[in-house]
Amino acid sequence: MIVGLVGKPSAGKSTLFKALTLAEVEIAPYPFTTIGKNEGVGFVKIRCAENEFKVKCDPKQGYCLEGNRFVPVRMIDVAGLVPGAHEGKGMGNQFLDDLRQANVLIHVVDASGATNEKGEQVPIGSHNPAKDIKFLEAEIDMWYLGILKKGWEKFARTIQQEKKEIEKAIAKQLSGLGVNEDMAKAVVKKLALNKEEVTSWSEDDLRNLAVEFRKRTKPMIIACNKVDIKEGKDNYEKLKKEFNDYIVVACSAESELALREAAKHEIIEYIPGESDFKIVNGEKLNEKQKKALEFIKKNILEVFKSTGAQQVIDSAVFDLLKYIAIFPGGVNKLADSDGNVLPDCFLLKGASTALDFAYRLHTDLGDKFIRAIDVKTKKTVGKDHVLKHLDVVEIITAR
Repeated sequence: MIVGLVGKPSAGKSTLFKALTLAEVEIAPYPFTTIGKNEGVGFVKIRCAENEFKVKCDPKQGYCLEGNRFVPVRMIDVAGLVPGAHEGKGMGNQFLDDLRQANVLIHVVDASGATNEKGEQVPIGSHNPAKDIKFLEAEIDMWYLGILKKGWEKFARTIQQEKKEIEKAIAKQLSGLGVNEDMAKAVVKKLALNKEEVTSWSEDDLRNLAVEFRKRTKPMIIACNKVDIKEGKDNYEKLKKEFNDYIVVACSAESELALREAAKHEIIEYIPGESDFKIVNGEKLNEKQKKALEFIKKNILEVFKSTGAQQVIDSAVFDLLKYIAIFPGGVNKLADSDGNVLPDCFLLKGASTALDFAYRLHTDLGDKFIRAIDVKTKKTVGKDHVLKHLDVVEIITAR
């Protein structure tokens, strides 16, 4: 699973990426600072199972802060997108090629309206950020449409003449975008397309197909960045109403980055996603830094209850992709052979079963699966038992 950060140049993608990963990336207020994609590891936040069992966990990957477990996920920050990207304008070709890898998208929008469609600086509030959301949808739709239409006439004639299943053929053609046969069947059915007369499908039919496949293979959440600016806050309220079919999150990437850097240098104690922080080494702060922290507390945390950065990545993984977090453990022993308590936590697709989890842990565990135990309830469950978010599961195998 890969989380992709997308948007036009200078919207704040790289700032949010750095805040979520603390990776060393270049940040500058001009278009195309990001030339190639940045790759890193971000973390989703869950309630750690240590709270349930009154123990102290020892994560092998990620980390735990005061009962909050941070589980790693792969992230990419791709080059900025400008109108005409599907035709190769700007960094379009590279953007779309990088985008192919992502399973879910965080669209970082400059809610302050201080950058135009090309990412160039303009007076604050002079650009309508709603246009950025619409154009990014349109660019990805046109990209999907271009792939779908490639050789379409010959493709459609062959399907019709040889009486092949159109869903299988479409899934094969768009497999690189994550389209599978079941998805193709669902979309063709939803759009009520005539499967017997594929050559009669219109340009609008193909465009509607592209839109539906984009929505299903690249689900998107909107990060309304720069809400620390008045115009950004005002536009956030407008965008929530206008794009109510999206999850829209108020976000201040710069504030999150400042807090995480301060926490990294042990100046403050801060748990990502929380509504407050505690200064522990105030003597390390100069006046400018003190004022910056005061501003963040008063104008971001007290108003929005968080910077929005953690909420964006959590929502992308758990609300859009519907993933669940599962801990391996034992009824009689929560530690591994090295004595690490609850060392692992795995992200699985929603509706995963006990057998799916066994295979995720190791092929041998899946092949030799006998039963599983819900460690919290101590109940034995079978291979088809559907797991719930934050379950702790023990796998019993044949020796």
